[in-house]
Amino acid sequence: MAGNSYGTLFRITTFGESHGEALGGIIDGCPAGITLDFDAIQLEMSRRKPGQSDIVTQRKENDEVQFLSGLFEGKTTGTPIGFIIPNTNQKSEDYSHLKDNYRPSHADYVYEKKYGVRDYRGGGRSSARETASRVVAGAVAKQVISEIKINAFVSSVGNIFIDKPYQDLDFSKIESNAVRCPDAASAEKMEAYIKEIRKAGDTVGGTITCVIQNVPIGLGEPVFDKLHAELGKAMLSINAVKGFEYGSGFCGAVMKGSEHNDLQNLDGSTKSNLSGGIQGGISNGMDIYFRVAFKPVATLMQKQQVLNNQGENVEMMGKGRHDPCVVPRAVPIVEAMAALVLADFYLMNKIY
Repeated sequence: MAGNSYGTLFRITTFGESHGEALGGIIDGCPAGITLDFDAIQLEMSRRKPGQSDIVTQRKENDEVQFLSGLFEGKTTGTPIGFIIPNTNQKSEDYSHLKDNYRPSHADYVYEKKYGVRDYRGGGRSSARETASRVVAGAVAKQVISEIKINAFVSSVGNIFIDKPYQDLDFSKIESNAVRCPDAASAEKMEAYIKEIRKAGDTVGGTITCVIQNVPIGLGEPVFDKLHAELGKAMLSINAVKGFEYGSGFCGAVMKGSEHNDLQNLDGSTKSNLSGGIQGGISNGMDIYFRVAFKPVATLMQKQQVLNNQGENVEMMGKGRHDPCVVPRAVPIVEAMAALVLADFYLMNKIY
């Protein structure tokens, strides 16, 4: 299976399955001499881990990171950083009904057709549990680019949206509720809706907005390696992501140029920021902001007609432990992938 690595200079390779012995990864290209804050890394893992509230999957995993290499006396040595995250709460028997059946809108069918074999326990490698390794690498990347601030938050669940621009939000409130929405009134509505959806055995999607501040001018390369192109690729590689837009996004398509142009101040900053902090594929020093759309979780606690490996349609209802809405736990994943992109471009910018 190819496609398990991401990055150029700051590069992460992940391994492991949802119900295997452990997940893990190798971070290559991390500069030497960085004193890692292990508590900060574990905090990021706690933000992503299952079982953290009553609106997420109830699988109980501590998601404690064990570093195996690349560190000496708490500092990075410049050599590959290896780590594992043991799986401790597998209930593989919950997935025996998937041995012969394919869940609609999941990776079950295409994995089996592509590889001729499929780990049906929790989705195996296609499970969102794989993202735990990304969060470890992203937490390390954040410490490489510590001056850059990355804040992601839930901006919508279903048809419930925050009706304020990000500039009017207090990012310190993101962790104040289970939904990870910095607007208290919206968070309350979102949480109630997720609970209602879960009770019905259904799922719901949502969006996450990410704001990146203190970005130096010059990150990103012209033509194919544009900063927004890499951010888009990184976000679209996350399980359940269906869309990415930055700056004015699709709203910019209905505007006139006279409305959309970001006029500059004498210091080079811009009076508006419809460009989303990126022009010509290169950061311009303004805030980078983007939005990521997540689909509803494919596994439902309702009966559906599904295809089996005998070419028959049969009735099946989902079992096991699943999120009714992925966006609350996906917030640290979005931040992690953004950090990986920025750390990579940051190191490339230092070389060039």
